[in-house]
Amino acid sequence: MVGWAVALMAVYVVLAFGVRVAVQLRRTGATGISSIRSMPRLELLTGAPFAIAVILGGINPLLALFDVVESADGIDSTPAHIAGFGLCAAGIVGTFLSQLAMGASWRIGLDPAERTELVTGGPFSLSRNPIYTFMIVAWIGFALLVPTWLALAAVVLLFAGLELQVRLVEEPHLLRAHGEPYRAYATRVGRFVPRLGRIRRPPVGP
Repeated sequence: MVGWAVALMAVYVVLAFGVRVAVQLRRTGATGISSIRSMPRLELLTGAPFAIAVILGGINPLLALFDVVESADGIDSTPAHIAGFGLCAAGIVGTFLSQLAMGASWRIGLDPAERTELVTGGPFSLSRNPIYTFMIVAWIGFALLVPTWLALAAVVLLFAGLELQVRLVEEPHLLRAHGEPYRAYATRVGRFVPRLGRIRRPPVGP
């Protein structure tokens, strides 16, 4: 399964970063990747666990290939591998399609001075952050394909990092940028999965 995990990780990186950046560049003339200098300091802090999780999940199959890390007892089994393969495939496809659904609004990183169109259709009608949702699905899949404690730690760290990024950086930015349209959208659609994580409207005064 290590070989499959390495191949699937390569496909994920090529689609989610290489192909998506190429599509953005062709459509808009820009890569869609924000400069680190333009990112708020808070995003750099909340982005740290996310980046570490991505690195750990990415190198885990390679470390397992060279027997640097050992499999977690009780998880390394054929049913887990089958489930992991399916989750990886769903996560990879879902991530890429959700990225495409953002159109010209797709970005890696946040620039407070930049304003993009609010996307609420397609997969964004079910989740406010479907790219992140499918990324978590893919990382769980990779952890089941090559089940080590490093991979499991990467999943936990990824979810924690995305929660911090979304709650502390992205949602406040979107509220400032789009105001009531985003607030109305966020009261209808869940943060990562349908219905869960919807924001509440502030109470109406007397």
